[in-house]
Amino acid sequence: MRIAVATDHAGLAYGGLYQELKDFAQTLGHEIVDFGPENLDMDDDYPDFVFPAARAVAHGDCQTGIIMGGSGQGEAMAANRVKGVRCTLFYGLAVAKEPVDAEGHMSDDPYEILRLSRQHNHANMLSLSARFLDKDELKRAIEVWLATPYSDAERHARRVRKLDEET
Repeated sequence: MRIAVATDHAGLAYGGLYQELKDFAQTLGHEIVDFGPENLDMDDDYPDFVFPAARAVAHGDCQTGIIMGGSGQGEAMAANRVKGVRCTLFYGLAVAKEPVDAEGHMSDDPYEILRLSRQHNHANMLSLSARFLDKDELKRAIEVWLATPYSDAERHARRVRKLDEET
């Protein structure tokens, strides 16, 4: 799978997490298309890197995208402004109040929210937080998210169509 990746300065500044993201995705057998930045510049603007990555996903040049920022929130907001992108945000482990997985089974997996984003919402981009994830959490998040297929159940497909139709 071709994966568009991009970050802001935080992804480069926090413990090499951006490089870790790229290296790990490659070890899983994916091709990385890097939209930058190449160098650390604390004054860079994440939309300059996220928009091209999101457009690559929306236009089908990449099958999916993984972006990173300090919190990941601004990056997700930027990506979601591109029509056809459905970017989810993951900034840390979370367990639901009533631990139930996507199929209604009991689950206390702190990565279940990532599965739901793929299965139910057909997320095609993932935004990660450099400030809130360590290397192991980052790798597990990428692994879970990429391995989870979309459920094309009618109710999910109907909702995703409505998301993609909005201008």
